[in-house]
Amino acid sequence: MWPASRQPRLAVAALAGAALLAGCGNDAGDGRPKPKPETMTAKVVTPGAAEGKAPLTLARISTKSGEILILEPDGSVTTMALDSPEGQDAFAVTEADLMALNANLDLDLGAGVASDLPPRQTAQEKALEEFAARTQPALPTWAEGTEVDPADFMGARVASLSPGGKSDLVEVTATLRKGVDADIAFSYATCALAGWAKQNGGPYGRHVRTLQDTRDGKLMIGAAFTLSDRKPMGLRVMETEETLRECKARGIPAA
Repeated sequence: MWPASRQPRLAVAALAGAALLAGCGNDAGDGRPKPKPETMTAKVVTPGAAEGKAPLTLARISTKSGEILILEPDGSVTTMALDSPEGQDAFAVTEADLMALNANLDLDLGAGVASDLPPRQTAQEKALEEFAARTQPALPTWAEGTEVDPADFMGARVASLSPGGKSDLVEVTATLRKGVDADIAFSYATCALAGWAKQNGGPYGRHVRTLQDTRDGKLMIGAAFTLSDRKPMGLRVMETEETLRECKARGIPAA
């Protein structure tokens, strides 16, 4: 067994030789692969040399017996089994070994890496991008030319869904004339929430769910929202000031 300072490690050249062992070399003239060689020669980096340099020496790997034959600088040959701890260690190329080899051979290991590639998108960034693509505006987009009738809006109120009124979860109950378009009905509930939030200091409201029913010949909308001081993650988020401007532009009451 070698001392730690003398244990060789196979250099990058050994990786190319491994392809020959797998039969990936040049084909023979008849189209068949060349026979596997009995031995393979590789260059070995020996760490621990003076001034931190790693000189190259030669090694032969027997493809039949599984032995590594190391030709030492003094001309002697050291033999070790490929599956022995020493043999396995010989294949462990450290970053320091590669840097020493790079310095000795004057190689540029980064030459093959493109410098103008775009940054790789992380899984989190990709998920956030996909989520953003699914978001919707606070008020649904209406078909062009849609008009509203002020008589359609018959009142709305906002109430907390928590006993004692201390929860951020609220529900808007809006009453409209029967037959009103569902998008207009939801817009009315959202505008009513925006008007209430402005008076009660609620900058944002995240839509949770909407229920719809017909009662006494009227359309009833029950829309639940969570209120927050900061813009929350959500597929449909109401921003109070912006929503109030949109409600006014569309002619929807916010009270």
